[in-house]
Amino acid sequence: MGIVVRYSLIQRSGVLFDQRSGSGQSQVRPSWLSSRRRIGLISADTITSGQSISGNQTLVSSGQVFELGFFSSGNNKSRYLGIWYKKTPGILVWIANQNSPLTDASGVFTISNNGTLILLNQRNHTIWYSNLSRVAQTPVAQLLDSGNLVLEDTVTSSSKSYLWKSFDYPLNTLLPGMTIGKDMNNGVDRFLTSCRDSDIASPGDFTYKFDYKGLPQIILRRRSIKKFRTGLWNGVRFGGLPVPVNQYFIPILGLQKDVVGGLFEPKDKLNIMRITLSQSGILQGILLKEGSSEWTIMNAIPNDLCDNYGQCGANSVCRSYKSSICQCLEGFIPKSPEEWKQLIWSSGCVRRTPLDCQRKDGFIKLAWVKLPDLLEFWLNKSMSTKECEAECLKNCPCTAYANSDIRGGGNGCLIWFGDLIDIMGYSEENDISGYSEENPGQDIYIRLPASELSERKKEDVEVPLFDFTTIATATNKFSQANVIGAGGFGPVYKGNLCNGQDIAVKRLSKDSRQGLKEFKNEVVLIAKLQHRNLISLLGYCIQGDERMLIYEYMPNKSLNYFIFEQNESAMLAWPKRYDIVVGIVRGLLYLHQDSRLQVIHRDLKASNILLDINLNPKISDFGLARTFGGDESEVKTDRVVGTYGYISPEYVVDGTFSVKSDVFSLGVLMLEIVSGKKNRKFFHPDHRHNLLGHAWLLWKEGKALELLFTCLEDSDSISQVLRCIQVGLLCVQKFPEDRPTMSCVLSMLTNAEVILPEPKQPGFFIERSSSNAGTTSRNEESSIENVVTITMPEAR
Repeated sequence: MGIVVRYSLIQRSGVLFDQRSGSGQSQVRPSWLSSRRRIGLISADTITSGQSISGNQTLVSSGQVFELGFFSSGNNKSRYLGIWYKKTPGILVWIANQNSPLTDASGVFTISNNGTLILLNQRNHTIWYSNLSRVAQTPVAQLLDSGNLVLEDTVTSSSKSYLWKSFDYPLNTLLPGMTIGKDMNNGVDRFLTSCRDSDIASPGDFTYKFDYKGLPQIILRRRSIKKFRTGLWNGVRFGGLPVPVNQYFIPILGLQKDVVGGLFEPKDKLNIMRITLSQSGILQGILLKEGSSEWTIMNAIPNDLCDNYGQCGANSVCRSYKSSICQCLEGFIPKSPEEWKQLIWSSGCVRRTPLDCQRKDGFIKLAWVKLPDLLEFWLNKSMSTKECEAECLKNCPCTAYANSDIRGGGNGCLIWFGDLIDIMGYSEENDISGYSEENPGQDIYIRLPASELSERKKEDVEVPLFDFTTIATATNKFSQANVIGAGGFGPVYKGNLCNGQDIAVKRLSKDSRQGLKEFKNEVVLIAKLQHRNLISLLGYCIQGDERMLIYEYMPNKSLNYFIFEQNESAMLAWPKRYDIVVGIVRGLLYLHQDSRLQVIHRDLKASNILLDINLNPKISDFGLARTFGGDESEVKTDRVVGTYGYISPEYVVDGTFSVKSDVFSLGVLMLEIVSGKKNRKFFHPDHRHNLLGHAWLLWKEGKALELLFTCLEDSDSISQVLRCIQVGLLCVQKFPEDRPTMSCVLSMLTNAEVILPEPKQPGFFIERSSSNAGTTSRNEESSIENVVTITMPEAR
């Protein structure tokens, strides 16, 4: 089997020219390519039996794309026969005699009487030749516009088959139409080899080569050591090689007969692409745009820590999108806990409880991962998933199983024995239940003893557990000087781990309004939710009555600080406020629709929006969040939770909450960001409405821009401000069915072409009494006070 990489051939217009006379388009050439001339033949891209090239003579492909000739490499006088791009001659793509250099300038490249391509030295000794399977009657060698030097017999040319081609013997470069992998017909094994340093004629230490043990995969090695692997062929593609989104080429993967195919075609014929294995072992996709003389690196692998082979050791999963990238598989613990605390993961993980084959073991699913490497395994391509599970249970050493082919919902049986090495996990943002051709990875079932399965619960998650001493040391024994915030749950401390990482420690007080269930809820949810606009949970700590959550540290505090504090509010210009609004919306859209769990936050407010060093927003505090399952669209409860001023009317009055409850809270927050005023504490001399009522009155009078914070009045994005106010009013409409979904909110904010509907009256459009101006009205208070409490959420 072999991987087929195919492009549409790139044609170039142009004329042949004699470089000595300077006719045609001039090129800046390196010293080893100076003073070359085309050979005096019938066609400048071919030679026939008895013809040859030597010295500075070259072959040039018909479309002026590639050139073949002799060159010197490095500082020595050794000479080689090679192929390079004619328009960028410093880029060599193939060498004939890489291991047998010529010692002087007297080399001759010709075709023997039997059709063999040969390279002769000054003594007329053959130092390189093509290996033919049969004798050619009328041999012709031609340099094609694809960069392929081919040999064919013109007597049998109608068969379209070549006797020999340079594409069968790649160097460090993969060109359109080239194949890496083993040709089962002739036994040729094609693979890339890096070059040493900048001297392309010296082979380097890295190879990119097919491995056929079990299921095909391609492995990058440094000598014999594995550095990266594509993952196993799953019937559709390589499971650990996500399909990239690229504007210049279209990747296509397929299976034809006994050849595993990896095809990628240019989206146009104006650009040239090549794939090169660099001297440092990086596989790079490199582009030359039409009209440019500079090559640009488009992508590269390995490109993050989790691409490194076995980054997290045995029986672990590597997730590069998490702050702590390595986690033990469920049912496993670090082999060396002290090393893992120092973020040294090479020792891997071991089982917490040994397998007991005399009792009934079971399996837990690990979703959407690059399957482990095939070190000790068993494969049966005809078994069903159920048969595969039974086969694994029959074999005591079996540690995991998975489908060998993802097509048709999954079939075939792949069983692992012993340690599981090099598992890579993918972000839940890309997670789709079941198999999909648009997503990398697949499911694997990890074997666990019955006792382990009975003790694990759904809320158990792969989050690092910090010991109390580590957190106490990091926060200077919970010094008051380290306190950076507080709430009903207790104080938040800034800490610094021994590895230099800054952290935020949320320490629940013993009389905290957030109980054990809220604590578990927050750990479970944040661990499962991964998005750039959600706060990242680094771990947790439990010791006695102590319960702590360890977060990434946000140096710019909360949005509350920037929009309501008089001095800081002036620092937050409109463009950044708008970016913050859009970021919050994207985070909520992920919670409501794009994550594998549909989550209602239930406590969205300015103080729960944290800002990183670049003022990017991150939604935090998931202690009151609730997940929806199945066909649930709303839930009714007797326990209403949240914060005054942000809770929706239907939640306050009827105890009903849904995604539209979060939409209401978002609308309040948007109007606060525009105005710099708090909804609940808003006061106006002419009326006794809250901020929502004030915004509604201004909108009805055509004076919406008067809502804009004083320091933002000179903003040159007035249309954007008006759009933000209108969307905010649409979000706070009284009835939930009138409010837009989060996907519509994002579209309305980011697409100026979308025509917005007129908003209806907002919720809580009632005036407060004069004695309570600036606070909650008696009427509003009576309908909220007795039901709104911060309490433990219902069991999920």
